[in-house]
Amino acid sequence: MNQKIKKALQDPYYACGLLLDQTGRFVSDEHFVKWSYFLRFHHKLNLKNPQTYNEKLQWLKLYDRHEEYTQMVDKYEAKKYVASIIGDEYIIPTLGVYDSFDEIDFHELPNQFVLKCTHNSGGIIICKDKQTLDIKKSRKLMNKWMKKNPFWSNREYPYKNVKPRIIAEQYMEDESGYELKDYKFFCFDGEVKYIFVATDRGKEDEETKFDFFDMDWNHLPFTNGHPNNPEPIKKPENFEKMKDLASELSKGIPHVRVDLYNIRGSIYFGELTFFHWSGLTPFVPEEWDYLFGNCIHLPQTRYK
Repeated sequence: MNQKIKKALQDPYYACGLLLDQTGRFVSDEHFVKWSYFLRFHHKLNLKNPQTYNEKLQWLKLYDRHEEYTQMVDKYEAKKYVASIIGDEYIIPTLGVYDSFDEIDFHELPNQFVLKCTHNSGGIIICKDKQTLDIKKSRKLMNKWMKKNPFWSNREYPYKNVKPRIIAEQYMEDESGYELKDYKFFCFDGEVKYIFVATDRGKEDEETKFDFFDMDWNHLPFTNGHPNNPEPIKKPENFEKMKDLASELSKGIPHVRVDLYNIRGSIYFGELTFFHWSGLTPFVPEEWDYLFGNCIHLPQTRYK
């Protein structure tokens, strides 16, 4: 039996989620967000007086919509935006930008590179050896990703009007030799409050680890989506500089997550994320959902 069908028969919330995925385009943004939240947390979303971090992210999806957010999440255009604020030296070099996979001239690319869709947060192919890259498989994956508009999955407005393209970037790895640790700063109108570090994303048969810290690098006692790493995470030597850059990039925005890399002492911009986990992943224990929520001061004016 298909695993999705089997799970749907066992879990009515999951079954309703599958139905919502199939029919979501016919549902208003507000109703879609309310249903998505209910199916994940099993209680109603409070949009009139949201208290938790996850509730406030749903509010921001609906009522904090600005055209410039589109540029900020476009993986190609965001580089220009970020460079205009903090400088080109923090930007990973772009090797090419294409409207379709078939435009890519692999002969012009170096032996190692990264391909990314510009319009979503998941479409990525890492090539460590061009001679072993499966072009046919890569084309199939990219063509599949290019056809999907991620806005319809979670109603995250910034992605709605991003032009689907593919960029080739310079391949980068940190001192581990197999991955790039992500340093993801939770920023609230220029004030940096928390950070989490994503590790073990490049290890086979290993689940990604998320570890949260405050700005004094105290490890915080909760999980959110992935387990903690049993090994201690070392604070980067230029941590204060990373905080300053994240602060600059987040000014004037109620909440945005600024993702940075730190490669042997050099800082590079990763991406700007407005909706961590799309606001649909529990904090364990739940009190941290409220603590993070207290940091978001919702705008007085709402998008209509």
